[in-house]
Amino acid sequence: MNFCRLKIRRLSDAVLVIFGLAFFSGAERPQAQTPPPRDVVYPTVYVSSDPAARGVPFQLAVVLKIRPGFHVNAREKSADYLIATDLRAEMPADFKAGTVVYPKGQLHTFTFSKNPLNVYEGTVILLMPVTGLASAPVGPRQIPLKLRYQACSTAICLPPVTLDLQASINIVASAAAAKPAHTELFPTP
Repeated sequence: MNFCRLKIRRLSDAVLVIFGLAFFSGAERPQAQTPPPRDVVYPTVYVSSDPAARGVPFQLAVVLKIRPGFHVNAREKSADYLIATDLRAEMPADFKAGTVVYPKGQLHTFTFSKNPLNVYEGTVILLMPVTGLASAPVGPRQIPLKLRYQACSTAICLPPVTLDLQASINIVASAAAAKPAHTELFPTP
């Protein structure tokens, strides 16, 4: 069929022809300008010892890289209605976790708020002390983590999101076999 000789008798036929031509010509659909909440914060988990010894405390660091133009609420939120950044571990029975250490946020003023908000921007490090108990089996282990946050820009707040993360740890029996790792992330005791 020659498209130059195509006769269109009804308006509905014209709409179908235009839609078909646009669809098959490779016309792109408009892209969403708002990223999904999971694409705003890029978390990576690090362990302070590799391997880590049973009975010897070590730390987990969750490094958050927050997309430019966005922020997340700090752990100490500025108002009750805000959703604070939260890190939790689902500790296996043979591990013990301490209290997560959150960095201090920074106060920033945004056009949508009369008061400055306590937020994280850029790169943020959350630290969690952990100890493998004497009963912990040696070998590779996983500690499931959950990171919850709400990301906002100066124009919008995205829905809160909870990400499932994993800390991979190699447990050894002897404290002498434990080796420090990622020393740039962990404060020296």
